[in-house]
Amino acid sequence: VQLQASGGGLVQPGGSLRLSCAASGVGLDYYAVGWFRQAPGKERDFVAAISPSAVITPYANSVKGRFTISRDNGKNTVYLQMNSLKPEDTAVYYCAADGPYSLITQAPADYDYWGQGTLVTVSS
Repeated sequence: VQLQASGGGLVQPGGSLRLSCAASGVGLDYYAVGWFRQAPGKERDFVAAISPSAVITPYANSVKGRFTISRDNGKNTVYLQMNSLKPEDTAVYYCAADGPYSLITQAPADYDYWGQGTLVTVSS
């Protein structure tokens, strides 16, 4: 599985961005997909995840109500819609896939495949 994250950029506080995670090499239909972020000098943190059927979508408390994860299995892509962005959301965002047929998890170590990361900078 190869993952390609995109959509990052510079945005003002309160603004929005949509990140995309496009997969190639295999269909994502049976994989859980997660988004993680890593700020300079900090550990990689869980942001959100989505089960293969999109029924289960856990979020980190810090983004709940502002971020929405979704998937389009037909396009082999998972999205992260980020609204009401704050400076503390600044980080490199990574998507990752776990599976197939794995239980959804928030632990980075449980994910088998990772994209290269896309930088999100929230600043005025």
